[in-house]
Amino acid sequence: MIDPQGLLNVIEHFPGARAVLYGDLVLDRFILGTPKRISREAPVIILRHERQEDVAGGGANALANLASLGVRVQPVGVVGNDEQGRSLRSLLDRQGIDTTRIITVSDFQTPTKVRILGGGASSLKHQVARYDIEDQLPADGNWTTLLAENLGAAALEADAIAVSDYGYGAVTADILSAIEGSRRSARLTCLDSRYRTGLFPGIDGATPNLGELEAWAGKPLKNDEAVSEAAEGLRQTLGARFVLATRGNRGMTLAEIDQPPVHIPVFGTDEVADVTGAGDTVLAVLVASLAAGATPGEAAVLANIAGGLVVMKLGTATVNADELSRAVRSLLSP
Repeated sequence: MIDPQGLLNVIEHFPGARAVLYGDLVLDRFILGTPKRISREAPVIILRHERQEDVAGGGANALANLASLGVRVQPVGVVGNDEQGRSLRSLLDRQGIDTTRIITVSDFQTPTKVRILGGGASSLKHQVARYDIEDQLPADGNWTTLLAENLGAAALEADAIAVSDYGYGAVTADILSAIEGSRRSARLTCLDSRYRTGLFPGIDGATPNLGELEAWAGKPLKNDEAVSEAAEGLRQTLGARFVLATRGNRGMTLAEIDQPPVHIPVFGTDEVADVTGAGDTVLAVLVASLAAGATPGEAAVLANIAGGLVVMKLGTATVNADELSRAVRSLLSP
C-alpha cells in the first residue's frame, strides 16, 4: 500500500528534479467564435471570430506539464520554420523553458491541431470542427545527427527522460540510442508512443493506453486479468522495469519487474470533461516523480491522480504541484 505522506515527500522534491522531454512537439490551436447564422450555401453554422488561443500540445504538452510541476526540464525536438513553430517556441519561452536544444527544420511543417469552437458570448464553447496540419520529417538532412547530439548532451544532466512519440518522425530508435552511453544507471527513460511501443526495446518504462496495448497484443483486453497479462508481456518484450497501462475510467494497471501486476482505481469521478492531453499529463507526472526519487509504484499512483485531475479541465491542460498535493492530502482525510 502506498503511503500518502510518502507521495507528498516526492512532490516536495519536484523543484530539485531534472528531466529531458524528447519527442514530437505539437501546437494546439483553438479558434473561438460566436454563432452568427446558418450559411445560405450549405447547412453549416457561420461563426463570428472572437479570438485565437495557442497552447503546447503533444510532446510539448508533456513538457508544459513538467514545467508546471516545477521540474527543471530540457526539451529536445523539432519544429518547422513556420508561424506555428515560432508560436510554439514563444509559448515555451514564456514558461521559462530553455528551447536551445529544439531544432528548426526548414522543409518541415510544425504539427498543428486546429480546433474550431463555437458558443454564446457568455457560455461554454464547444468544438464544431477540427483540422490537422501534419508532416513527416525529411529522410535526409543533418537534423537526425543534431537531434542525437542534443539528446545525448541533455541526458547528461537529467534524472529521468520522457519520450513522447506521436509518429511525426522525431523519435527513432537510433536517436534514442544516443543516450545509452551518457546516462547513469539511476536515470529512467519512459516512453509514451502511438502504437509503436514495441519498437523501442531497452527503455525503462512505457505508458500505453488501452487501445495501444490492445494493438500490441493483437486482441481485445476485456478485463483486469487480460490487461495485466498483456502489460506484463509487453514489459518482458521491451526488457523494461515497468509498464503502466492507462485505461480511462477504469484506472491504470502497473506491471513491474519481480512484482505481481497491480490495478490502480481511477482517482475522482469517472465523469470527465475533456480527455485531451491526459496521456501527456500522465507521462509528465510519472517522469517527474521518478526524477524526484519515487519508486515506479509511487510514480504510478501520482500519475493516476494527475490523470483524474486533468480530465476535469477543458482543452489541453496541465496540472501543477499544488493541485497534486491537495489531491494527495484528500486521501489522508477520514
